[in-house]
Amino acid sequence: MTRKHDNKPKRASNRSAKVGKACGARRGVGGRNGAGRPSDRGREGARPATGAPAGSRPASRSSAARACAPCPVFGRCGGCSQLDVPYEAQLAAKQQRVAELFEGLAPADAMLPIIGMEESFHYRNKVISPYAPAKGKARRAGGKGKGGDAKLTRDDILTGMYAPGSHRLIPTDACAIENETAKRVTLAIRDIMARWGMEPYDEDAGTGFVRHAVVRVGHESGEVLVTVVTNGDEFPSAKSFCRELVRRVPEITTIVQNVNTRATNVILGEKERVLYGPGFILDTLCGLSFRISSQSFYQVNATQTEVLYDEAIRLAGLTGAETVIDAYCGTGTIGLVAAKRGAARVVGVDAVESAIRDAAGNARHNGVKNAAFVAEDATAFMEELAASGERPCPLVLLMDPPRAGSTPAFLAAAATLAPERIVYISCNPATQARDVRQLTESGYAVRAIRPVDMFPHTDHVESIVMLERKMTDVLEKAL
Repeated sequence: MTRKHDNKPKRASNRSAKVGKACGARRGVGGRNGAGRPSDRGREGARPATGAPAGSRPASRSSAARACAPCPVFGRCGGCSQLDVPYEAQLAAKQQRVAELFEGLAPADAMLPIIGMEESFHYRNKVISPYAPAKGKARRAGGKGKGGDAKLTRDDILTGMYAPGSHRLIPTDACAIENETAKRVTLAIRDIMARWGMEPYDEDAGTGFVRHAVVRVGHESGEVLVTVVTNGDEFPSAKSFCRELVRRVPEITTIVQNVNTRATNVILGEKERVLYGPGFILDTLCGLSFRISSQSFYQVNATQTEVLYDEAIRLAGLTGAETVIDAYCGTGTIGLVAAKRGAARVVGVDAVESAIRDAAGNARHNGVKNAAFVAEDATAFMEELAASGERPCPLVLLMDPPRAGSTPAFLAAAATLAPERIVYISCNPATQARDVRQLTESGYAVRAIRPVDMFPHTDHVESIVMLERKMTDVLEKAL
């Protein structure tokens, strides 16, 4: 049965952003309609994105546009590439790109308008800042803490973002897309390092003490977790460091030291110790509470994650009777939302055992008893279930694979299981379209495609595709 879908795009609000006014950048399209349910925080109405004709570039990159972009290092830093393009044009270009990928795979009315952000700045609730010596400032031996022999100034320590495709650090004192509290934390650490003679890590020499700061800010709770990655276990005057950092940024609720002495691009090491507070923060997403530690996976843009999950659950059409398979479930976020919003039972599967442990913990933490999680390769799980003949009925498949997409074997097993609906979430619409083609050749029809702008001012776009079994296929199997 073909379902009718709401063709009005929805807009999520991000309460922090004011940057766009710096150069008259227009933030989004449409206005609020207040139609969302109280539990659906951030789902607000807007008109479809317009402003770029089909096949055109989103906007011209004039020198005037670059000069007014609300970032002093735009064009040199690798954080965002579309900051000089009006937001409406960014959305229109992303909509067009997704539409072109699915041309011939779905009817025109299946393509729903992209969901953009009400406030498209300062949305990154996780900020990773490396620290490095300024050119010519590297030391032979790194000072580790308060009272070190080295005399440093703020200019001796670089922190910011890497230039695209390089390890050349572009120092920044402000960022248009990073959470402002998190940015204050990274700059405060730099200032304390300079004051106390704490050397930044020199990746060429392998010397220095402070490698990175990883800051997570709770989307709803406002709690702040700071992870200081050090090139050594010993942290002299750690208590004094924490006391000074919290004095400068009182929003901080916990500080963790992570030790990474390897010559690697991997940011976090395996050894950690809590320096201040409980070692984790709590945050709320889609009405559920999640415990977030330094190693936990948690969405970078929580505002749009709520929008993404709300829309996916809406397209899943849960009535209270369905078993939901949450494939590539990670820490179980969307599966737990489904369990709370209409699924009779949820089975999540992921190959990463630590993610499955977190998913099970999140279920217990939220009192969700109709969800179970399995540590297994998603393809192997689907093949075993298809071969067993034990198909739950009715069945809905949620899948959110990595950028490379799913596997032909997974998709073949899914077609054998023949869920009534498949909701496919992807951070790479190109591989999603490839996989959807296989599903349409296996008895499914695309009913809805919804792009979601998870990362404004970048080239990235996510999309949700909902497929249903064709009625002819259902009748043939019944006969």
